[in-house]
Amino acid sequence: MKRALQGKYVAISTVGEKAQAFIPAPLPPRPPIEWTSDLRSKFDQALLALGRLDSVSTLLPGTSLFLYMYVRKEALLSSMIEGTRSSLSDLLLFELDQEPGVPLDDVREVVNYVAALDHGLHMLEKGLPLSMRLIREIHGVLLAKGRGSHQTPGEFRRSQNWIGGTRPGNAAFVPPPADAVMESMSKLELFFHDQPEATPVLLKAALAHVQFETIHPFLDGNGRLGRLLITLLLCEQKVLREPMLYLSLYFKTHRQYYYELLNRVRLTGDWESWLDFFAEAVIVTATQAVETAQQLLQLSKQDQDKIRGLGRAEASALRVQQAMMEHPIANSGSLVEKTGISPATVNKALGHLERLGIVRELTTRRRNRLFSYASYIEIMSRGTELPAR
Repeated sequence: MKRALQGKYVAISTVGEKAQAFIPAPLPPRPPIEWTSDLRSKFDQALLALGRLDSVSTLLPGTSLFLYMYVRKEALLSSMIEGTRSSLSDLLLFELDQEPGVPLDDVREVVNYVAALDHGLHMLEKGLPLSMRLIREIHGVLLAKGRGSHQTPGEFRRSQNWIGGTRPGNAAFVPPPADAVMESMSKLELFFHDQPEATPVLLKAALAHVQFETIHPFLDGNGRLGRLLITLLLCEQKVLREPMLYLSLYFKTHRQYYYELLNRVRLTGDWESWLDFFAEAVIVTATQAVETAQQLLQLSKQDQDKIRGLGRAEASALRVQQAMMEHPIANSGSLVEKTGISPATVNKALGHLERLGIVRELTTRRRNRLFSYASYIEIMSRGTELPAR
């Protein structure tokens, strides 16, 4: 099916030059999506994969343990797409008030992302629907500190922005002018609430992501927030009980094609190619998340089996191991606080765990020693490796 431009261009004049800004047509697409048997089958597979992922959250003995790390992995990947250089260990050290090995602003961006997701989920639980108000609140948390904190956190932009290039004239894409942002976002909010018509939730997430990226309503943080929206929508609509689906790794891996598809939607109305890509991203990502959860369960079980041979020291060592499942980089002080065990007993337990090859000391000092649950971090870090400079 041949479609035309999915919106209109308007002439703008900004930073001393003229350019063409794009205002997207409201959702849902017109004419409607052409559901070939292949595309329908892909979406069915994606929904099945989401169902399996959701059921894993009920099988995990400590879903919160898994989620703690999984959310941080997503925050890291989403920030990496924007050029942040940080690692999972850097983030965990920062949260433990230790010095990370990268600039503070890099880690703070990741910390902000975790806080923004937590805030969004909390507001949804309290009954606030996915709306312009919620999006602005989440953005306010996302850019609260560090880089971007001067870019009007929590407010839609009042000036022109552009994507790629050094100015609007050579940009890869110029989003709507500032005076069109509010109306475009109002129409997106109506689409969230099934107006003018009801839209299946996975399709809604796929379409809304493109629309949000096209509007680019903020001066900074649009990419991270656009990826967050997918998870928030799936949680709000109860497709997922826990925020366990994150597409940042897939988008990062296929970055050029991802941007190309967004442009094809805008220029030629090729929603079908985008939806095929999106469904594949969900299938691959949900499957990987299930595998990661199973690997962590297996690791925990193997390590607990080793600990069970410790005799009298078994109970305290198990409690320390469980605490390190939640915070895989820890010092004895944080473990004392977490477990309620005395400092002497925690240190003995750490000694046992180190001898068993379960934890590894990161420091060589006598006080404030740091320990890492290395195998756990290794499983969670897959896909977040930093490229060489």
